[in-house]
Amino acid sequence: MTQHLRTSDIGRAVGVHPNTVRLYEEWGFLPPIPRSASGYRLFTEKHLQQMRLARLAFAEPYAGRRIRRSARELVRTAASGDLETAYDQALKHQVLVRSELDQTKAAADYLERWAAGLLPAAPQGPTYHRTRVAKILDVTPETLRHWERNGLITIPRDSSNNYRIYGSAEIDRLRVLRLLSRAGYSTMAILRMVRRLDQGRRDNLGQILDTPDPKEDLLYASDRWLSTLAINERSAAKILVQIKQMLAHVSNNP
Repeated sequence: MTQHLRTSDIGRAVGVHPNTVRLYEEWGFLPPIPRSASGYRLFTEKHLQQMRLARLAFAEPYAGRRIRRSARELVRTAASGDLETAYDQALKHQVLVRSELDQTKAAADYLERWAAGLLPAAPQGPTYHRTRVAKILDVTPETLRHWERNGLITIPRDSSNNYRIYGSAEIDRLRVLRLLSRAGYSTMAILRMVRRLDQGRRDNLGQILDTPDPKEDLLYASDRWLSTLAINERSAAKILVQIKQMLAHVSNNP
């Protein structure tokens, strides 16, 4: 005889409020749940294992739209009962997380080498105005304004007309800002790093990107992006283990 669990049992088993269980059902993260004659949900071990999978996918810090979308897809596939496809999706999810992590590490490494003077500098040449620099760097002029407003760079001005002028040093620094931003680091994390850089301290800049000051108000997972992705990488490995267990359960309980 099938042993049924209550909503509160599922919530307690995975450490969430019963309302979270109901939300996961509403969002399609759980298989269809039969009801008793009196309307109570009748959960089984299958629902509990699926809830464990969903928590592994969503309990970690938000790591961006691509990773979250990948997690949603594999969880919903598993909820539909197609565990073989869900396992394949989980493998791709792990590759995606690792790719994002590698990119983030590479950006931090580039920063360290640039700050140490180990990369060739942009050739000395003419200065440019903002619109031209935006085209050179493949960013919008508003992005350049945003970085300047937030203290990531100070642009000198032409004394004759007060226009901002960008030289090779500014373009070099902007290339680093662009790389870090595209790798996922938040403005706060990059600001933390450039403050240290502008104090003449060029050591451990990559670590500073991932180490908030105790006085900072952390608003985003990207304020410590490297740690966020490392946590998600560990979760991706656990997701694969969980789906394997679910496949084994189905095989043993045909």
